[in-house]
Amino acid sequence: MRVAVDTNVLVRAVVRDDAAQARIAVKVLTDAELIAVALPSLCEFVWVLRRVYGFQASDAASAIRALFAAENVEMNRPAVEAGLSMLDAGGDFADGVIAYEGHWLGADTFVSFDKNAVGLLAERGYSARLL
Repeated sequence: MRVAVDTNVLVRAVVRDDAAQARIAVKVLTDAELIAVALPSLCEFVWVLRRVYGFQASDAASAIRALFAAENVEMNRPAVEAGLSMLDAGGDFADGVIAYEGHWLGADTFVSFDKNAVGLLAERGYSARLL
């Protein structure tokens, strides 16, 4: 089976706070010929792990890197790398993804009210402007 995986499946597989759902999630992920992981799902995944379950940024990054390394997982790897770069630097995964995808879509400058995001993105070579 080739599956597009929802955030809650990823969360159950990592957190295992519901044993029955965790078993199902792990089985689906293990048995799948292909696991398509969309960027919004990864952004939600990091947010849920950090805000709901109290994961450290490094633990959330490790979970994404484990997915990234799986042979049957397909994702927008350059965008995920941009998100991981921000997460590793103390920023938000989603901000890295947004900046990367915005540039890919034709934007030349990331704009935000978030001073930390703008600073971290500028350090990574993005044109970024604080509003």
